[in-house]
Amino acid sequence: MVIYTRTGDSGMTGLYGGKRISKADCQIETYGSIDELTSYMGLVVVKLKNDEESDLLIGIQKDLYKIMGFLSGAKTELSSLETKVTEFEKMIDQIEEKLPELNKFIIPGGNEISSLFQILRVLCRKAERRNIDFFNKRKVTNNELLIIKYLNRLSDLFFDFARKYGKDNEVVL
Repeated sequence: MVIYTRTGDSGMTGLYGGKRISKADCQIETYGSIDELTSYMGLVVVKLKNDEESDLLIGIQKDLYKIMGFLSGAKTELSSLETKVTEFEKMIDQIEEKLPELNKFIIPGGNEISSLFQILRVLCRKAERRNIDFFNKRKVTNNELLIIKYLNRLSDLFFDFARKYGKDNEVVL
């Protein structure tokens, strides 16, 4: 099987179910922003030395692929995202117990892993904004609200992972 189909050569792409739309459509940009996030997450996975956190990120990537399926029109079950949000909150609480109180702005950097988590945070926030923009153009469903909540909490988790990995090297304002 070849990867090229030539069906996108005119600037159109297919959604789940066969509908064709412009590659510049807000819907494509929406799930494309999540695709960008998952790709960078793959980079972080190969850099991490912690298997438990690598497995967590791979699980998140799988969630994000389900979200992309939903955004492309597939009938995808997303109710598990609510449980994941609660799990993220517990992880955030555990990480923050071991970090100094946050009372200044943190400049991304410090070390490679911390910087990569900051990039994930920024890309996650970008995906959140793209989803909100797309959803605002139509009637928002419970699944769409779950996606926003999931992305919002996920970016918080990435921020705390950045702090965890950079806590001895944080640059603050």
